[in-house]
Amino acid sequence: MESKLMYVELKSGHSDDEPAYIGKAFFSKTGKSVYFNGLTFSKESRSGGNYFDIISGDYYWISGIKKRGTNRHWAGHGKIKIDKNVVAEYLEIKNLSALSKSRFEIVQLNNMPPIESSNEFLNRKLEW
Repeated sequence: MESKLMYVELKSGHSDDEPAYIGKAFFSKTGKSVYFNGLTFSKESRSGGNYFDIISGDYYWISGIKKRGTNRHWAGHGKIKIDKNVVAEYLEIKNLSALSKSRFEIVQLNNMPPIESSNEFLNRKLEW
């Protein structure tokens, strides 16, 4: 399964100060599903975000890491949570020696793609 360092920002029910994360995202073979921090996202074509959480229905913005550091919306505030397992890779991509403590919070994200539970959820029988 392909993985890539990604920026993930919650868009549902928040202003420009949404919770935001940087960590490893895992992609399905088709690329229509993204697994990140224990959640499964499906591609969205409507407004609100470019992916949605298949369980909660919340919209998220998922994108690659921008070298200029402009991932968060220009009007957004708050720290970006970065997985402790990707800090070195992020610093290398950005050509930095250290993270800004005012912009980032180092956290432990769930890096196990929930493929089985996602498949069970998507393939469940609906009762009418």
